[in-house]
Amino acid sequence: MTSPTNQVYPIVWQDDRVMLVDQTQLPNKYAVVEIKCCEDMATAITTMIVRGAPAIGVAAAYGMYLGARDIETEDSETFFQELEKVAQLLRQTRPTAVNLFWAIARILKAASETIGSVAEIKEALLETAKAIQLEDLQTCHAIGDRGLEALPANPDKLCLLTYCNAGALATAGYGTALGVVRSTWRAGRLARVYACETRPRLQGAKLTSWECVQEGIPVTLITDNMAAHCMNRGLIDAVVVGADRIAANGDTANKIGTYSVALVAKAHKIPFFVAAPLSTIDFELATGMEIPIEERHPSEIYQVGETVICPPGVEFYNPAFDVTPAELIAGIITEKGVVPPDSLHKLQF
Repeated sequence: MTSPTNQVYPIVWQDDRVMLVDQTQLPNKYAVVEIKCCEDMATAITTMIVRGAPAIGVAAAYGMYLGARDIETEDSETFFQELEKVAQLLRQTRPTAVNLFWAIARILKAASETIGSVAEIKEALLETAKAIQLEDLQTCHAIGDRGLEALPANPDKLCLLTYCNAGALATAGYGTALGVVRSTWRAGRLARVYACETRPRLQGAKLTSWECVQEGIPVTLITDNMAAHCMNRGLIDAVVVGADRIAANGDTANKIGTYSVALVAKAHKIPFFVAAPLSTIDFELATGMEIPIEERHPSEIYQVGETVICPPGVEFYNPAFDVTPAELIAGIITEKGVVPPDSLHKLQF
């Protein structure tokens, strides 16, 4: 769904159902999917109709409510048993994005703390899901503004490189990494965005480029293996990416290929920033070695659309994420400010 300013809101609660922008059809077709039950929400998350760590969290919160709404009992003990089944269904959809688990835990906490009938508990869950969505939108605006303050002072107009899609489509709106881009653009300090295509699912080519075009933000699409060349030619002033999970020491999981970009940025002395809400920080994990890495179906590698691009007999390895070590990260941009990775503990809540 879009606003009069062409801003995208990928998740909308409307007429007792969730409306999702189908991100698998962009940029060729703008389509909306209606989600009326938790099973459909689980499918939407798994198949990446909705994607991006914060957006997955919002979607899971609404999925929890939809599951709760369909539990037919007035007995609170039975209700909580069934609600845990809903939670488990949603937990199994995407293992890396911690916002998913954070949102589910928050919904379960709201359920346990609500005093009243099962009907009153259900109503409290819907209000909690709405609150999670609104808070994420406010958080993204704060991240954008904090990130703008952290970017290099020179040149006056910056060229920023981003990887994958950490924009409005990946959040409740505005975006994390693209939130920084948007705030920089609105401040008159952005010259251009360089968007890596992001193999194998091409989120940069399909989604980041689409978002920028919608708002008239100058964007240049490059293949993933062009990043070092662009940096060497002096085309990039800073890199800003999103995150799916950040360990306590600052190691960051993001879309596969992010680690490579961080390495070449370090080699060219270009600051590499991670933009993410506090809910993406998993203080229970000491380092990135503990972050579970989702492995997706090999068809994402061996075919583009309906066209198979490799010979029979080839084997495949398709991790969806990699982990960028903290020492490659200049700063982590959150709604509470920008800190070096080794100072994340100061933001713990």
